[in-house]
Amino acid sequence: MLYLAGIVITIFLVVVLTGKKNKTPADGLLLIWLTVIALHLFLFYILISGKIFDYPFVMGVQIPFPLLHGPFLFLYTLALTRHYKNFRKAWLIHFIPALIHYLFLIPFFRLSDAEKIIVYQNKGAGYENLMLFSLIAIILSGIAYVTASLILLRRYRRSIEDEFSNIEKIKLAWLRYLAYGIAIIWLAVIFGNDSIVFTIAVLFVFFLGFFGIRQVGIFTATGLPLPPKQSSGPNDMMGNAPSSSPQNQTAQTTTPGPEQVDTLKRSKYEKSGLNEVQAQKIYERLLTAMTEKKLFAEPELTLAGLAKTLEVHPNHLSQVINSYESKNFYDYINLKRVDEFSRLALNPDNRNYTLLSMAYECGFNSKTSFNRNFRKVTGISPSEYLSQHHITLK
Repeated sequence: MLYLAGIVITIFLVVVLTGKKNKTPADGLLLIWLTVIALHLFLFYILISGKIFDYPFVMGVQIPFPLLHGPFLFLYTLALTRHYKNFRKAWLIHFIPALIHYLFLIPFFRLSDAEKIIVYQNKGAGYENLMLFSLIAIILSGIAYVTASLILLRRYRRSIEDEFSNIEKIKLAWLRYLAYGIAIIWLAVIFGNDSIVFTIAVLFVFFLGFFGIRQVGIFTATGLPLPPKQSSGPNDMMGNAPSSSPQNQTAQTTTPGPEQVDTLKRSKYEKSGLNEVQAQKIYERLLTAMTEKKLFAEPELTLAGLAKTLEVHPNHLSQVINSYESKNFYDYINLKRVDEFSRLALNPDNRNYTLLSMAYECGFNSKTSFNRNFRKVTGISPSEYLSQHHITLK
C-alpha cells in the first residue's frame, strides 16, 4: 500500500508540473525525473508483490534505474543554479553508465520468459558478476553525484552572497534536502535491502510532494535568481564603508594602508584594469554612501543596485569590497546593519522601539536573518547583547 501511495503522489506531481506555465529546462528535467521515479516505484511494486512473474518481459528493466537518479539530481541542480535556456546535449553523457548497464543486460533480455523467471526465482543465479558490477556502479554513482550537487550548491550560495544582501527568499534548502534525501537512499542501498531502500524512496517522494508544492519556483512560475555574470566594465569610481563590531559601540572609519593597497594592486587590479588610485576612490565613495546615506538600510539592496546608484561597475565594486574588507557583499552589508542596530540600541532615546522593529529599521527583512547575522558578527544573540549592555527595549 505504501508503494502505491508513492506512485500516486509521484504521478500527481508530474501532472502538476506538466500544467505549470512557462516551464524552464529545470522544470523539464524534474518532470522527466519524476516520471522515472514513478516508473521505478511501479516496477519495484510489481516485483515485491510477485506480479512481475505475470509480465516476464519487464524483468530486468528496473536494474539500471538507480544509475539515473544521481545524474538527474546533478543536472536539475545545475539547471536551477546556472539558468540554462536550453537543454544541452552534452548532459546526455551522464546517462552513459545506465546505457552501458542495459547493454550488459542484453543476454538476459534475450532469454525466454521461462528462463527469466528461473533466474529471478534463483535470485540472479548465473548473473552474479553483473549484479556485483551493478551494485558497485550504483554506489559510486550515488556518492559522486550527491557530492557534485552539494558542491554546486555551495558555489551558488557564494555567488549569490556576492550579489544580494538578503537571501531569505532564495530557497537553497530545497535543493540541499533533495541531495540529502538521495544520499540517505544510497546509504540504504549500501547497508540495507530493497524493501528499506524503496520505503525510504517513497518517504522521499512524500517529502518531494509536500515541500515541493510549498516551494516557490518549483511548481510555480518563479525560480531562483540568476547567478551573477562575470564581465568587465568601465573604470568607474565608488565609495566603501569600513567594518566595525557592535561591541565597539562606535563606528570606526579606516582607510587601507599603503601595504594593503600594494597587495591589492598585485593580486587583482592588474588583471581587472582597476588601479590603486581608482580603487581608493571607489572605497572612499562607498564609505560615504554607507556612513552618511546608510544605503545598507534598504532591505533588498543588491550589488547591482548599489553599483548603479554610485555609478560604478558591479565587478569593480565587488572587487573593492572583497579586497578592502575581506568580505563578500552579503556579509559586508549585514555587518553594517548589525553595526547600525548596535548604535540605535545604545541610544537611550530608542528604548520605546521593539527589538524587531529596530532590526527592520537597519535593513533586515526577517527575524531569522537578523538573529543569524547578529550572532555571526558578534558571537552572541541580540538578546544576550542587550542584556550585557543593560538595555531594555519595549
